[in-house]
Amino acid sequence: MHGSESMTADIPLGLGVYFLLVALLNVGFVAHQVYGRRNRLAALVWGAVAAVFLAHAVAFFLQANAIARAEDRLTRADDNLAQAAQGKDNSDAVASAHEEVERARQDLKEKRDAVWVLPAGYRDFVDWLMGPVTYFVMAVIGFVLFLAFRRFLTEPVVAWAVLNLGLFAAGWAITDANFRVIVTKPDNVPIVLLVFTVGFFTWLAFRKAVVNDDRVAKGEPPLEKLEDDKVLVWPDLVYTELIAMIVMTFVLVVWAVCLKAPLEPPASTAKAPNPSKAPWYFLGLQEMLVYYDPWMAGVVLPTMIIIGLIAIPYIDFNQKGNGYFSFAQRKFAVTTFLFGFVVLWCTLIVLGTFLRGPNWNFFGPFEYWDQHKVLPLNNVNLSDYFWLPLGVVFEEGQGIGGILLRELPGIVLILAYLFLLPPLLAKTVLRSFFIRMGFMRFFLLVNLMQFMAALPIKMVLRWTLNLKYIVYIPEYFFNI
Repeated sequence: MHGSESMTADIPLGLGVYFLLVALLNVGFVAHQVYGRRNRLAALVWGAVAAVFLAHAVAFFLQANAIARAEDRLTRADDNLAQAAQGKDNSDAVASAHEEVERARQDLKEKRDAVWVLPAGYRDFVDWLMGPVTYFVMAVIGFVLFLAFRRFLTEPVVAWAVLNLGLFAAGWAITDANFRVIVTKPDNVPIVLLVFTVGFFTWLAFRKAVVNDDRVAKGEPPLEKLEDDKVLVWPDLVYTELIAMIVMTFVLVVWAVCLKAPLEPPASTAKAPNPSKAPWYFLGLQEMLVYYDPWMAGVVLPTMIIIGLIAIPYIDFNQKGNGYFSFAQRKFAVTTFLFGFVVLWCTLIVLGTFLRGPNWNFFGPFEYWDQHKVLPLNNVNLSDYFWLPLGVVFEEGQGIGGILLRELPGIVLILAYLFLLPPLLAKTVLRSFFIRMGFMRFFLLVNLMQFMAALPIKMVLRWTLNLKYIVYIPEYFFNI
C-alpha cells in the first residue's frame, strides 16, 4: 500500500488544513510571547516555526490542486472515450480517446508521485524501532527521564516545542498509506486523542507540582492554597456543569456526523475478524492474555487492581501533598501510579491498537498488515529450561509427585518472589517504609506492587527468552 494509487486529492488537502491549523496555533503562541511575555527573541523563533508549518500547508494545498486537476482530466478523458466508443466507424476517434486516457492516467500518476511522503528508509527504521522489546524499553526510559528532568521538560516553551515535534511527525506519518489506514479507523481515533490528552494532563499536573515544590521549598504556600475561595453550588457550579454539558453534546454530535460508527456485520462462525480486538478500554486486558492464562489475566490481576485502588487510602501514611499538586512530597505514590497507568496500561492500549495486527502479530506503524505473515514462535517453559540441559525428561501421565518435581523450579521461584522478596525489601531499600507503615500495611503494599510488576516481568521474559510459563501444570489447568 506504499504505492501512489491510494493518494487522492483529499489526502494532501486534509494535510494542508492540518498544517495550516498548527501554523495558526504557533501564530497564537507568537502573540503570547510578544504581548504576554514581552520576549521578542522567542517570538521570532516561533514565528519561524509557524512559517515552516505554513510552507507545508501551502505545498500540500498545491499538490491537492494538481491531483484534483489531473483527476478531472482523467474523468473527462474517460467520458470522451465512452462517447467515441458509442459511435460507428470512428476507429480513429476511439484510438485518439484511448491515447488521451493513457496520457491523463500518466499525468495523474506523476501528480500523485509528486506528493511529499516519508522516505522508505525512515519508515523501515521506525518499524524496527517499534518492536515489542524496544517499544517497552523506550517507554520505561522515557518515563524515567521525564521524572528526572521534570523541571526542564515542564517549562511551557519546552513542552510547546515537544508538542510541535509530535504534531510535525504525525503530519508526515499520515502521508504513509498503511499508517493512515490504521490511525483513521473510527475505532482508533479515540486512542489518538488519548495519547495527546494523557500527555497534556500529565504535563499540566507536573507543571503545577514543580511550581508548588519550589514555593514550598521557599516557605510559601502552594498555589492551591492561594485560591482557596469557596464558591456556591448555585449558580457557579451548576452554570459551569451546564456549559460543559452543552459543549460536550456539541462535540459528540460533530463526532457522530464526521466519523462512521465502527459497526461490523453480525457475528458469524463462518468469518471472524482478523485481528479480533476488544474495545479500546479492554485492550490492556486482551494484551495481558498473551502472557498469562485467562484466570490470571482476566480475574486475578484485575481483582488486584480493584483491591489496590480500594486499599490506597488505608495504605497511604504520607500526610503531605494532600489537596495540591506536589511531586517532591509524594515521589513514591506519584511514581508508582504513573508507572502503572501510563507505562503499563496506556502503553498496552497503544500497543494493542496500533502495533497488533492480523493473527495478533506485531507490526510496525508503517508496515502493511499482511494476514499471511507467519512468525515462528518457540515458546519454552521454565521447567524445560531447567531440566532439559540436565538430561532429565518427564513422561506424561505422572502422578502429583512427578508433576510437582517437574515444576519445582518454577514453584520455588514464585514462592521466593511472593514470600522472600517482601522481607528482603523491608530490611533493605524499603526499610523506612516498613518502620513507618507497620507489618500489615507494608506487606499489602509490597504484594500489590509485586502483582503490578509481574506483568512487565513476564512480558520481557516472553520477548527475550521466549518463556511461556513459569509454572506449567496443564493436568490441573494451572499455569503461571
